[in-house]
Amino acid sequence: MIHIHDKKFTPFISASEIEFAIAKMAHLIAVDFADEVPVFIGILNGSFMVVSDLMKQYKKPCEVSFIKLASYNGLTSSTNVQELIGINQDLSGRSVVIIEDIVDTGHTLLALKELFKKQNVKHFKIATLFLKSEAYKQDVKIDYVGIRIPNKFIVGFGLDYDGLGRNLPEVYQLKE
Repeated sequence: MIHIHDKKFTPFISASEIEFAIAKMAHLIAVDFADEVPVFIGILNGSFMVVSDLMKQYKKPCEVSFIKLASYNGLTSSTNVQELIGINQDLSGRSVVIIEDIVDTGHTLLALKELFKKQNVKHFKIATLFLKSEAYKQDVKIDYVGIRIPNKFIVGFGLDYDGLGRNLPEVYQLKE
């Protein structure tokens, strides 16, 4: 068990399970984009570890960029998604793969879909390491899912609780 701020968290997903899920996603993406050079776009801050490990597993040519959005306040996701750092390259006619650490309500994905529709991208795909299927409420297809998890608050491997816990190599869930 670990303590972060005022909360207790228990072990949930091991580093080896995470590594396996990312390798599986990298393989599926490589098959789908066999003849293309996709642009991977990580959603900061949470996806930095997922993007790093995915790039180590992805053996084909690709580009990497990041966008920073904010939708969380403490333990809850809000419907208000703010773009803090945007994309600074022309993506028209390109294949884009969004890399998320976690998808729960999907408000961020809805905002991203609208943002990239304006960019006139060729393909818009979404990859997430974790998906909270019970919480997901949007009609936006998620193309690559590493691990489906229950609707519990988690930290580690890029995910935080009020700024702490992102550096943990495994994932912990909030102790009830």
